[in-house]
Amino acid sequence: MAVRPAAGRRAIEVLLESELPHAEGQRLVLVDATYEGGDRETEFTVRINGRKRHVRITEQNSPLGIVDAWQRHRSQEDPDGDSVLVVTGAVPADQLGWDLRAHAVRRRSLAVDPADIVKQLFGAADLDARMAGEKWLLDALLEAEPADRWPRSGAVLTRDRAVRALLAARLGLGDTTSDTLDFDADTLFAWTRTGAGPALFAALPAAERAGLSEWLEKTVGPAAPTLLALAADQRGADALPLGALASAALAASSAEAAGFALGTLYGSALASFDALRPFADAATGVVTRWIAQAEGAGAHGAEARSRVLAVLDRADQLAADARLSPLIGTDRMLPSGYRARLRALAATLDGDVAHAETALRELTEHQLSELNAESTDMARTAVRLVRWLNAPMPKTGSTGQAVQEHMASTGWADLAVGILSEGDTSLDTAVGEAYHRLIGAVRERRTGLDEAFARTLADWTETASQQSAGGALLIENVLAEAAAPLARDGGRPLILVLDGMSADVAVQLAGELDRKVWTEVIPKPHPGKEAARQAAVSMLPSLTRVSRASLLSGEPAQGGQNVERAGFVTFWRKRHRDAHLFHKGGYEGPPGHRLAPELLDTLATDDIVAVVVNTIDDALADGREGARGRWNIGDIAKLSDLLNAARDYGRPVVLVSDHGHVLDRTPRGHQQTDAEGVGGARWRTGTPRQGEIALAGPRVLAGGGRIIAAWRDDLRYTGRQAGYHGGAALAEVTVPVITVVPSADLIPAGWTLLPAERTAPAWWRGGGGATPVTAASAAPTEKPRGGKPARTPQDEGIFMLPGQGTLGEQAVQSPLFKAQREFVRLAPTEKAVAAVLDALLAAGGKLSPGAVAAAAQAATGKSQRNPERFATVLERLLNIDGYPVLQLVESGRTVQLDKALLQQQFLGGAA
Repeated sequence: MAVRPAAGRRAIEVLLESELPHAEGQRLVLVDATYEGGDRETEFTVRINGRKRHVRITEQNSPLGIVDAWQRHRSQEDPDGDSVLVVTGAVPADQLGWDLRAHAVRRRSLAVDPADIVKQLFGAADLDARMAGEKWLLDALLEAEPADRWPRSGAVLTRDRAVRALLAARLGLGDTTSDTLDFDADTLFAWTRTGAGPALFAALPAAERAGLSEWLEKTVGPAAPTLLALAADQRGADALPLGALASAALAASSAEAAGFALGTLYGSALASFDALRPFADAATGVVTRWIAQAEGAGAHGAEARSRVLAVLDRADQLAADARLSPLIGTDRMLPSGYRARLRALAATLDGDVAHAETALRELTEHQLSELNAESTDMARTAVRLVRWLNAPMPKTGSTGQAVQEHMASTGWADLAVGILSEGDTSLDTAVGEAYHRLIGAVRERRTGLDEAFARTLADWTETASQQSAGGALLIENVLAEAAAPLARDGGRPLILVLDGMSADVAVQLAGELDRKVWTEVIPKPHPGKEAARQAAVSMLPSLTRVSRASLLSGEPAQGGQNVERAGFVTFWRKRHRDAHLFHKGGYEGPPGHRLAPELLDTLATDDIVAVVVNTIDDALADGREGARGRWNIGDIAKLSDLLNAARDYGRPVVLVSDHGHVLDRTPRGHQQTDAEGVGGARWRTGTPRQGEIALAGPRVLAGGGRIIAAWRDDLRYTGRQAGYHGGAALAEVTVPVITVVPSADLIPAGWTLLPAERTAPAWWRGGGGATPVTAASAAPTEKPRGGKPARTPQDEGIFMLPGQGTLGEQAVQSPLFKAQREFVRLAPTEKAVAAVLDALLAAGGKLSPGAVAAAAQAATGKSQRNPERFATVLERLLNIDGYPVLQLVESGRTVQLDKALLQQQFLGGAA
């Protein structure tokens, strides 16, 4: 006997909606199928010709049963109504009498073809031939039809369209109204994180789960069956963590043992070990893309970060539960791997710098290094200090050389110590202890430098004066040396005095300046000297009352605001300029104003303006630096507004302090030193003891011209604060001087731009770099006595042997370059372009526009006053036919050279 077809409620509804409109007055429908709806779905209503009709279904398995049911329906259940009786069951059509058939729609049993019904539901004229034999799909489409019906599919309902619609209706994957849905691993793994999705899949009939799994495997890839098997096992939320864990296990040195442990986690969801690799690859691909999203800014990045860490932390938890953690070690994706690499780096900090460099490279190669940016940066800072400790001891041959070295290098070591002192965010005690030992080693070396400097300072101070500075820039000469050149020819510098700003704070603030707005400039260095920022020597003791008054007066002075204001006005009056000095309380704006209207009005004039900002000095007393040693522009009261105002009014800016400071890094409970003749936290009168130096001379403006100053940073004579000044340590005596201009046209004669790459010392940058720009290389060639200047091959713009020389030199000798140069207006010389190309190649392909301009200047002696414009000209010169040999990237902050394209374009691919 043939198996009877089965029909569910929806199939019956569609059959009635199709037949009853053409069978007016008929109330019996014989269906050649058994009913699958169960007892709960035997009565319902359908809408026929705009009105509702009640439907009752009865399952009968004999002709007499059918006749009896029909008689009861007519005479008892609904004698005068229009309700419909639907009879299903196992009675063959040929056993029904004609007297019964006469009352039935079409006078016969109606066949139920799921394929025909599905066509009707989708409004299709035809069906994909593959669907005819797929009962699971047809039944699922009938059962899962949404309340607002299936969308119209067009002439032919394809299998892919049907499965996509089913996935949307059943599992919430996609939209039933969409004609297409690009399924990929990201979509499927994200679906497993929804909670409801995997539960819905687990509740499906086994045949439907198998059919969907097969389709998704072909569409998404071989990872789909394992993922869906986990979902069916109600472990869908762990699919992505298990995939990440599988990737770690497969990469482990004991992959076989790790794979065995994984088997216990996957259970029956893993069809075979061969299925593990594609599943792991798909999962890690998804997590990698999520990590890239998490590295972005804003709410979207924060949400992605939370999502990534939730997945990977769960993977680590699963690994710990399965005792897999020892096997996966330093995995490059899991948080445990990052922590293990961080601990490995910490273990190298007491040893050779090469091992520390290797450990740092492995840490930064971890995929979570950017998401743990603060911890990674701290580790990078630790390795920088290892480099500094392994570098030769800085020389302190003279006071001027010492403060210059402090500004250029040792102050950066102080910055690194400040960063490291904050502690790592991982709270790992082994890492914290390693950092603590490293800080101790650095402070020990710094103590030796401060002691040597104190002796040098003492000898120099005996005779040093404004007329005899011994090669040092004195604080009382800063206005003349740094501000006055900017004021020539009607220039209007804004002098910002950041009271107490030490070298480490200065380099942080300068590093934050927008290089698209501000160009840092310095006096051209003497022949053979490397370009570097200026640094001055404070008055002694290094106190505000003597140092700031001397700075603003342009001569040794001491006193308060009145003395400073009078001295500042007098200094500029001698240079035939009016000047105004604003102190605390004078430049801050009233409610509704960012800055005081009086200050803004003054900035709009041609007068010289100075503003004293006390934020840093004040913070030494209130403890701000005790918790956080780093500073940014937003931390300094109104500094951002002052810089913006200077930009808006086209004013160059001199950032300068009156003295530096040392931070209190002594343990809690460390007591002040008892001493006689205490004049301040770090100076006194009397006889010097250990950690102190006697200073006497014309520049000592307290204690009758002779004082005792502490050079050791753990000495203080007053109560505990966050920091102190007044002593003889390098960090206190060094006065940073940073000069920036808002336009390259404002660079004064005799000055040059300072590339960003030249602001940090080599040990801080790491990885080598371009050759330093020195005055010897930048200076124009001088004429020898009695004749023409000596000629060199580069002077002529050609090279001795074609095809020889550096890569940059070969490129500019090529016929294609020479032809292109004829079409570029104001094109730089071949020598300048060759120097730029070689500098970029030496730096790994990236430099700031300032460094590019400096390289050209070093080769030709010609100053490039607008680095960005110069880089744009180079783009036009080198990017033939639109190929990006050289580009301005990162919003114009970086010039990038593609070495392979350079060789291909100008050298025919030759190296």
